[in-house]
Amino acid sequence: MRRAGDIGRRLRARARVLWRALRAVSGDDAYERYRAHHALHHPREPLLSRRAFCAEATQRKWSGVSRCC
Repeated sequence: MRRAGDIGRRLRARARVLWRALRAVSGDDAYERYRAHHALHHPREPLLSRRAFCAEATQRKWSGVSRCC
């Protein structure tokens, strides 16, 4: 028989995996992914603040033509 602590630990681990997946799908983890990429590929360049990153992402998303006709 499984102990209650084992079941609780497994549920918390699965909830963390589900939460990470939900954040990835929704784009909520974009700044954390940017920071990891920046640290790995551009360590000497200055890091954008969260506010500046969000402003730049919004500008990229809404600038230019994004329609088919």
